Amino acid sequence: MNRPAILLTTAALALGTLVPAAVAGPAAASAGGAAYASAPGPLAVAVGHSHPEVLSVRGAGVYRIGASLAALTRNGHVGWTAPGCDGVVHTGVTGSWAGVLLLAFRDGRLVEVGTATAPPRSPAGATVGMSFDELESIYGRRGSLIRNDAGDAEAYLVRVGSRVELFTGHPIRPGVGYFQVGPASFVERNFRQGPSC
Repeated sequence: MNRPAILLTTAALALGTLVPAAVAGPAAASAGGAAYASAPGPLAVAVGHSHPEVLSVRGAGVYRIGASLAALTRNGHVGWTAPGCDGVVHTGVTGSWAGVLLLAFRDGRLVEVGTATAPPRSPAGATVGMSFDELESIYGRRGSLIRNDAGDAEAYLVRVGSRVELFTGHPIRPGVGYFQVGPASFVERNFRQGPSC
């Protein structure tokens, strides 16, 4: 995973290890997460979530690509903020998405929604925790395995018009550790070239 900001790396690791047990509830946590993975029917009902479980290139729930940081904050949908550089601000979210989604805003507009947990899933059914081979079987020719410009990280990229789904590796195990969506000019560029500062 090519995430130079220690805050994002720490958040992604924490979400990937803590959220599935917390989201699934005490029964799943005591059973090692088995109830979470095998919950029948819509998982939103099984674990008490009311949000949609799909993260698409449009975003998720109220977190729509292009949404205003000021409006989301004013309406109580942003939990914390971490200013970056070049007009980028990283945030956490509130409500049933808290601990699940991380956001990035550039010049006050939402340009990236990401997660280190499963669910959510992509519209095609891809999630964090899958292997790149599983992504290839889901997307076929619609997606491709790419490397960053430095050649030290790989990811699976799916283009949808001017936006992308990007599945990056996990820092300590094989497969997908982070799933993010947004405009290619932000999401793909940051993966390939790294942030501009």
